[in-house]
Amino acid sequence: MESYNKVMQFFWLAMGVVLTVVITFLGFKEGFAKWVGYYLMAGLCFLMYFVKRWMMKRMEKHNAWIQDQKEKQQ
Repeated sequence: MESYNKVMQFFWLAMGVVLTVVITFLGFKEGFAKWVGYYLMAGLCFLMYFVKRWMMKRMEKHNAWIQDQKEKQQ
């Protein structure tokens, strides 16, 4: 599960970067008035990246706490 989480974390980062570049390119080509709203999609991708990163760190701390509790019981 950990490898899946890392792959998805970098997927969201890559999608955010790709969308930002594509939207910026299309903005220069066709005008930003038409494409500025699509930056929301890129922002959501970056948000997903940071939330995924935060949750993975939180899960690691929780797993360490569980392991510590098991060691204390023995």
